Formats: sequence, C-alpha cells, structure tokens
Amino acid sequence: MNLYESAENYLETILTLKQRLGVVRSIDIANELQFSKPSVSVAMKKLRENGYIEMDAEGFITLLPPGEEVARRISERHELLTEFFVRLGVSREVAAADACKIEHDLSEETFQKIKLHAQKISVK
Repeated sequence: MNLYESAENYLETILTLKQRLGVVRSIDIANELQFSKPSVSVAMKKLRENGYIEMDAEGFITLLPPGEEVARRISERHELLTEFFVRLGVSREVAAADACKIEHDLSEETFQKIKLHAQKISVK
C-alpha cells in the first residue's frame, strides 16, 4: 500500500515522540505538528484501520511493524538528508525543512546513492 506524505509524516512523528516521551497520544501529535485534535484523530483512525498503529483503551498509540518500518525509513531519510545539506553549507533550519520536502518523493535509488556518497565523505 502506498502511503500519502501526510501519513508518512504522522508515522515519523509517532516514532520521534515515542523516542522523546516514551509514550504517545493523539494530543502529543497534535501539539508537535500544530494540527487540530480532530484532524489527528481522523488520521489515527485511518492508520489504525490500515494496520500501521494500534491504540489502547487509554489512548496510547503504538506503531505496528508496518508502521514502524515506514517511520524508520522516513526518519532515516530525513536525518541523512538534513546532515548532507548541512555539510553542503545550508543552515540546519533550512536543511531540515528541505529534507522534509523531499524525503517522501526521492526514489530509493537516488537516496541510496546519496547515502553512499555521504558515507564516503564522512570517512575523509
């Protein structure tokens, strides 16, 4: 199943918040992304129905294996692209914003070549 960029962003945000806070609720996602609680609730329902997350009775959200796989893939792209752009001389703020814009659309082939190049230049 192909996910929309917004779904990938939600999954990445859940992973980030889980790492930072230990537990994640819809309100945490809404606050992080500065979205309304109803918008986040609709998105969480769709992610739950498609098998990417589960939510317990107290409202705590857990990534299921398919959701975690997507979240980790997007997070890796975001981190690597941000660092790559910073090494090119782009400010961290602009680099992170630009990485967010392209992390979803970049082909796997191109990403792997950037990753390989980044590994080569970090050794030097």
